[in-house]
Amino acid sequence: MIYSRVLRQHLFRIGHGDPEAAHERTLATLARLGRHPRLVSLLHRWFGADAPRTVFGVRFPSPVGLAAGMDKDGLALPAWPALGFGFVEVGTVTRQAQPGNPRPRLFRLPASAAIINRMGFNNAGAEALAARLHDLGPLRTPLGISIGKSRATPAAGAVEDYLEAFRVLRHHGDYFAINISSPNTPGLRALQDRAALDALLGALRAEATVRLLVKIAPDLTDHAIADLLDVCAVHAVDGIIATNTTLARDGLAPADAARAEETGGLSGPPLAARALAVVDFVARETGGRLPIIGVGGIATPDDATRMFDAGASLVQLYTGLVYQGPGLVRKINRAALLRR
Repeated sequence: MIYSRVLRQHLFRIGHGDPEAAHERTLATLARLGRHPRLVSLLHRWFGADAPRTVFGVRFPSPVGLAAGMDKDGLALPAWPALGFGFVEVGTVTRQAQPGNPRPRLFRLPASAAIINRMGFNNAGAEALAARLHDLGPLRTPLGISIGKSRATPAAGAVEDYLEAFRVLRHHGDYFAINISSPNTPGLRALQDRAALDALLGALRAEATVRLLVKIAPDLTDHAIADLLDVCAVHAVDGIIATNTTLARDGLAPADAARAEETGGLSGPPLAARALAVVDFVARETGGRLPIIGVGGIATPDDATRMFDAGASLVQLYTGLVYQGPGLVRKINRAALLRR
């Protein structure tokens, strides 16, 4: 309540309403908070929840995670568990540091409680993330690391590019999310095709035995998803993250029509129905045997419950956190407790 009435309004005014400036200010604040263990413990007593579940061999203190993109470079990792998150996914990180697309590249659609982004994998690079994780030492919750293709790398070099990022970070993640579905890096989504994905997963599996998850786009047809799942089965992928942002613009409020023309991936409630349908399809196609992290349009505890009912083992938040604040994490965790 305090968040929606006071803090959100303040954040939305930062930088004359620049969403990326607000994002940067929030991360800086959380990074400072994370350096004060007593404050972290105090917040954790309020927002945290003991709703553990074990998925692909990892014990998660709660089923609600922070989606990739919110804290790409792991700047505020000690703070996120204090807000009730049971795991955090950093990245998407690339082998080399890259600035991403030109600003402005992040847009709020407040009438739809949605966001459009075309960030383009802006990050400090795999070496910088590995150094930060080394300095931090063991974390309070499991860590996922999302890796992607560098923009400058041609399609022919994609496999080696992913491998180089993975080699730098391999000892730091509880799982690795293979991002082949962002709409903001040219040619990236072509890696979801059967042959390209087979080569990529084969190379990663040959490198080491780690937990690999594949993050898929909501814009794939059911036939394309089924093909992708076949390849994942061949390479014993540990899970699917469904879904990334969408290129569709369905379900937006009329007041957001002007912003709807921005290029990039859409997230938030307009994506919810499609993300839920993909989770349901993956669960049915795999007979419930492949763990799924459901992400996309989760703005209420009921949204999360529908994801769990459709077959998700865990869920992740991004846009819902922006609009609803950490109270949403607390509410979903409490709802998960009631379902036990």
